[in-house]
Amino acid sequence: MSVSRPAAVIVLAAGEGTRMKSRLPKVLHEICGRSMLGHVLAAAAELRPQRTTVVVGHAREQVAQHLKDVAPDVSTAVQDQQNGTGHAVRMAVEALREQGVELSGTVVLAYGDTPLLRGRTLLDLVAAHEAAGNAVTVLSARVPDPTGYGRVVRDSGGAFTEIVEHADATEAQLAVDEINSGMYAFDGALLTEVVNRLSTDNAKGEEYITDAVAILRGDGHRVDAAVAEDWVEIQGVNDRVQLAEARRLLNDRLLERLMRDGVTIVDPASTWVDAQVKVGRDAVVEPQTQLQGHTVIGEGARVGPATLLRDTRVGDDAVVGHTVAHEAEIGPEASVGPYAYLRPGARLGRGVKIGTYVEVKNSVVGEASKVPHLTYVGDADIGRGVNIGASSVFVNYDGVNKNRTTIGDHARTGSDNMFVAPVDVGAGAYTGAGTVVREDVPPGALAVSAGQQRIIEGWVQRKRPGTPSAQAAEQAGRGLPGSDD
Repeated sequence: MSVSRPAAVIVLAAGEGTRMKSRLPKVLHEICGRSMLGHVLAAAAELRPQRTTVVVGHAREQVAQHLKDVAPDVSTAVQDQQNGTGHAVRMAVEALREQGVELSGTVVLAYGDTPLLRGRTLLDLVAAHEAAGNAVTVLSARVPDPTGYGRVVRDSGGAFTEIVEHADATEAQLAVDEINSGMYAFDGALLTEVVNRLSTDNAKGEEYITDAVAILRGDGHRVDAAVAEDWVEIQGVNDRVQLAEARRLLNDRLLERLMRDGVTIVDPASTWVDAQVKVGRDAVVEPQTQLQGHTVIGEGARVGPATLLRDTRVGDDAVVGHTVAHEAEIGPEASVGPYAYLRPGARLGRGVKIGTYVEVKNSVVGEASKVPHLTYVGDADIGRGVNIGASSVFVNYDGVNKNRTTIGDHARTGSDNMFVAPVDVGAGAYTGAGTVVREDVPPGALAVSAGQQRIIEGWVQRKRPGTPSAQAAEQAGRGLPGSDD
């Protein structure tokens, strides 16, 4: 679809949102990896507008800081007093004028609490608006239950005539299922003029942008409504119940898109993905899995069950199950889990195995190396083809500083090792079970630190008489060669 770039998109986000009962501004509540406001801005960005302005009011500092973090090109306009939607739009128009922006072209109005809104719907709205040469085009929707919404009234030929609020509607108008979403496409020049003509002569004493529609139509300008393809998109979120409903709907939409792109989602009901997650073809996502942030899953990979990945990359054909990973990189054909924990900076090469109850932090594990069991790897560089014995610890902290350990290619380390950093274990070296490695180990050498084993006969009977251990030892001793029995 080819439409002109709108002169501006104005997003209203000044309300307090008291029904959320939260210290966090309503529009900043997260849904599928983005704030509600972030989702609306992402939809608006598909229009490639020349300007995007967000009207802020309640907790404006928090909202403005969030915008700097996620959308630094977006400007703000301040609505000190929440005096209605028309007043908010006027504040945006005045702020743009102060920036030297003349609104010549289409201006789109949206709301920061409609996270299900799609860019395609806004593109359709702008296309319909410009094709008809309208002064304003209302984004409408046909809903199952229109109670409480303003109705879009049309004549017998289907042409738009007016918007009637629910309280003012006749019985016939109450039966209409087409409602006003509150979002519009305006002719920018006409919007600049009409916002100064909005009246506060109403029960709340506020300026309403819906009045602009009646004013422009009364002036003889063309006004119409474009129906959204999916009414769910125009729903606003006002409390935690609606937030959860929107999250489920958006998650379903994201999962459907992945499945249609060639990804197997075994159990969509228990799988959650964020909006910016990418999954390659023929990947399989098992039940009870969460893919968050900017996580990327390669082709043919298998992730889950019961796995949480945040801002993590998984290579092609890797297998990751019962695992938590944050800001990690898992190479192609690697195997991770069950019950592994990859912390930020963990980088696993091709074919690496990270096994049960292994934690990796800020470390590189080279191609085809294995850390199979019960081990902490922190601040380490492990070469290719290395095997780390069970129950080992990379002792990276000296009480003041973090230090690194290096394990060379094809080294074999014994079980229950302690690598006291900084220390290097050379290529092809071995370490014995129970070794505390405090000094560098040359390539091909064997390092051991435990003394020779000593046997003290009869110690339990002498030192622990009467205990179950002593009784078991006595019974076992009776059956030995040379015993009295």
